[in-house]
Amino acid sequence: MGGKSLDSGLAAAVPVGTVRTGTSRISQAVTLVAVIVPPLGILSAMGLLWGVAFHWVDLLLLVGFYSVCAFGTTIGFHRYFTHRGFRTSKPVEATLAILGCMTMQGPLTQWVTDHRKHHALSDQPGDPHSPHVGRSEGAWGAIRGFVHSHVGWLFANLGMEQGREYGKDLYENWLVRTIDRLYLLWVILTLGLPFLVGYAIGGTIASGLAGLVWGGLIRIFLYQHATFSVNSICHMFGRKDFRSRDEARNNWLVALLVFGEGWHNNHHAFPSSARHGLLRRQIDVSWLVIRGLERLGVVWDVKVPDERQQLRCRAQPAEG
Repeated sequence: MGGKSLDSGLAAAVPVGTVRTGTSRISQAVTLVAVIVPPLGILSAMGLLWGVAFHWVDLLLLVGFYSVCAFGTTIGFHRYFTHRGFRTSKPVEATLAILGCMTMQGPLTQWVTDHRKHHALSDQPGDPHSPHVGRSEGAWGAIRGFVHSHVGWLFANLGMEQGREYGKDLYENWLVRTIDRLYLLWVILTLGLPFLVGYAIGGTIASGLAGLVWGGLIRIFLYQHATFSVNSICHMFGRKDFRSRDEARNNWLVALLVFGEGWHNNHHAFPSSARHGLLRRQIDVSWLVIRGLERLGVVWDVKVPDERQQLRCRAQPAEG
């Protein structure tokens, strides 16, 4: 740990193989469900809970599934599969991959290749979700850019699922391919488990539906938009503590909501670092989990920039 040479690594992989320029119909359908259905879940919750107290079971399901599944993307999809910030065993790899799929942000290969493309072309033409590229000046341009980077890019077909161009290592991994093929199973699981837990505790269909709404639909909605905020808010609002070639910024509120992912300027300065909250008072819950797993011997070869590397990259003066 520490002292290892950190660079953009796989984010700028040399293109190989065939590129898929479009998004599959299944992926488009799941994306539509993931974006549209959770808000409808909030409306259904209002009907289910009208005149009824909010139960502790609902809160536990919401927080529990939010946290556990979030680590599937923050630690798994992002810091492990995309940037190889550490090494681990196949069982842990499979667990992280499945939990990441349960956030309903798309199959593993799609998520990772989109993100690697983002790093390779960050805030330049070709970046899938930059709020700055191709937008007019002024308030209206800023609003359009924000909406595009937050959620619009998911439907713009800007080279999603780049295949082997940005993910050769993933397509050569039989475990990743298998988990990807079972993506719809993980979608069913992420909605079915909260229902089953709610039903087991409450003993009624109504309690099961309440578990589905709070631990499933609303949880997915909240985490979806917290994650989308990294693309939108963290490329428009916040601090630049390190030099980077793009507009990635650190935003403490997003960092709290997405367990450290909001320290986005730090991440773009050191993409392969398993730790994003590099400076004092930068809370990074995902890093704390990784550090704990390292001490247990579950993960190893953890990459973190040392003080010399950080000083060399510090912005002088820090930009607001």
